[in-house]
Amino acid sequence: MHRILLGTLIVGMSGCKGGLNLFSVQDDLELGQQLRDEIASDPVAYPTLERADAPEAYAALDAITGRVLAANGIDLRDELAWEFRIIDDDTVVNAFAAPGGYVWIYTGLIRTLDNEDSFAGVIAHEIGHADGRHSTEALTRVYGLGILLDVVLGNNGAGALAGDIAEGLAGLEFSRANERDADERSVTYLCDTPYAADSVAMFFEDLGESNGPTFLSTHPAPANRVEDVRQLAVDEGCSTELSGLTDFQTLRDSLP
Repeated sequence: MHRILLGTLIVGMSGCKGGLNLFSVQDDLELGQQLRDEIASDPVAYPTLERADAPEAYAALDAITGRVLAANGIDLRDELAWEFRIIDDDTVVNAFAAPGGYVWIYTGLIRTLDNEDSFAGVIAHEIGHADGRHSTEALTRVYGLGILLDVVLGNNGAGALAGDIAEGLAGLEFSRANERDADERSVTYLCDTPYAADSVAMFFEDLGESNGPTFLSTHPAPANRVEDVRQLAVDEGCSTELSGLTDFQTLRDSLP
């Protein structure tokens, strides 16, 4: 049985639609790098696929993420790391990210979906959280500003603190404003790609509210989010036709 966690997707603190951001982009990158290294050091909890072991899967993933990252409207496209990794665990339907644009996607999510546009919607939503710098806000709320600064500055005990924070990444919840902002950003990004601009709404519907992860079941309600995303796509004059692209099929078929 799958452990469905999704929408716990995370990344950086917003100064525009979220709260006051006391971290610089460089701080986010440094914190994200430390959390990335902590996750890499724990292959039991995070059995990450290496690129050398799954070259076709990563090539397909790069094609999908590359299309989204090439879109107009990504404010920090040239400043964040934008590293995407696959965690080999079919029991978890989830994707999450650390500050700075470091993103992990579970094979459980990849195997659950059968549509590239829906998957692109997840990627665009994650990028929206990263671009909006939402996770620093969420992490500060959970751990406190002092602890995060200790990790960034490498103060005594920073390694243990980073490990504790890394363990909480997949379950971190965003505020209503952050979720709405990431939804809206996903529409803006995908409008400038071959993918349907309302793809994140397709993803919501693909998983369904009853089986949905925290990302879907918390505020705002999934039904409202679907409606809002689709209306925004119409308002912005974006295409909602499926792309017909097949890189996601290659990604799924190339998994070990």
